[in-house]
Amino acid sequence: MDTHVGSPYDNKSIAARLGGETFTTDLDGLVFDGFRVPATGDAADRPVAVLVHGWPQFAACWEDTARQLAAAGIDVIAYDQRGYSPGARPEDVADYALDRLLDDLDGLRRAWGLDRFHLVGHDWGGVLGWSYAAQHPEALATFTSVSTAHPVAHATRIAEDPDQYERMHYMRRIRKDPAGVEERMLADGGAKLAALYDGTFAEDRVQSYIDRFSQPGALKAALAYYLAYGGARPEDGPVTVPTLYVWGSEDLAFTRGAAELTGQYVEGDYRFVEIPGASHWLPEQEPDVVAGSVIDWIREHP
Repeated sequence: MDTHVGSPYDNKSIAARLGGETFTTDLDGLVFDGFRVPATGDAADRPVAVLVHGWPQFAACWEDTARQLAAAGIDVIAYDQRGYSPGARPEDVADYALDRLLDDLDGLRRAWGLDRFHLVGHDWGGVLGWSYAAQHPEALATFTSVSTAHPVAHATRIAEDPDQYERMHYMRRIRKDPAGVEERMLADGGAKLAALYDGTFAEDRVQSYIDRFSQPGALKAALAYYLAYGGARPEDGPVTVPTLYVWGSEDLAFTRGAAELTGQYVEGDYRFVEIPGASHWLPEQEPDVVAGSVIDWIREHP
């Protein structure tokens, strides 16, 4: 159950604004929260897009994208990932490994009755998406990665490009001292956490994220993704699913080199959309471009 209520950015408030509904889905005792927004038209013919957030965000980041997808005739489901849903917050770091995230997504799509769907992932949702597209192509009509380069492209540039290596300093810091990072990010009313968003979206939205990460165990669970991640894997290699990659030229995590190399790891139809001047936080900073690109991609690959 989503315990973050009373905020204009909780799932209930977002669902109400979008004409949708909230949901909880139980997978082997882990309870995932989210919202769904139905499009108009014959339900039997409507495509379904599943939107997966990253760190440090929640399903709420997709509000403006979801609104536009639904208006274009696409059903939308957005969920708070493991660790972000209060009812799906295990203690063991190993429970946040990529394979567990993959199990979550595949279990959820089966619980929702989806044989085939369109996947959109940002940040960690993109990492998850690249792996899911490689391992479960039969379940996807399309995959869209927002901001996140292919893991092998990213790893290659980390090894070869000092700039890309330096941009990963935050991950090394988290791995070295996760408890210290958690404490520092929540100190002074979450000032360091707020600084990560770089002033790219509304202060009340930022505050809603700080409030949610201030819940017991919430930020610790989110940071566990970095502790559990084992890096790029052979099984996450070339993707055959039609893939769209939307990247901002001022992304602080993924360099142009990683972004441009990504296409080499897609064997299916591929499109790269660069948003000049945009940062890492595309779902909230550039929802019109993200939504428009996804809508076009889905229409081209129903």
